[in-house]
Amino acid sequence: MTQKARIKLSCTDFKQLTDICNQITEVAKRTGVKHSGIIPLPTKKMVIACRKSPNGGGTESYERWHMRVHKRLIDIEADERTLRHIMRVEIPESVHVEIELKEN
Repeated sequence: MTQKARIKLSCTDFKQLTDICNQITEVAKRTGVKHSGIIPLPTKKMVIACRKSPNGGGTESYERWHMRVHKRLIDIEADERTLRHIMRVEIPESVHVEIELKEN
């Protein structure tokens, strides 16, 4: 029986996310397992509008704060050796990683 690992990555910094995704696909290429590449998922955009003035006087003017969460998906045929190498990849705190194992 073969297992499949689905790796979901999300981060607010686009460059960090692409670096981590490239490192994971390099591990998959080196170990020789089948993988379906970096699949970009829709970016979640959050906008928060805040009033500039602390009191109620004057004209209403607002500032908008934006935050974008970029998401990627990687599917790898999982064997123990490949998963150990993936676990050794140094991942910054800002990158959120989920690994799901599925049986075929």
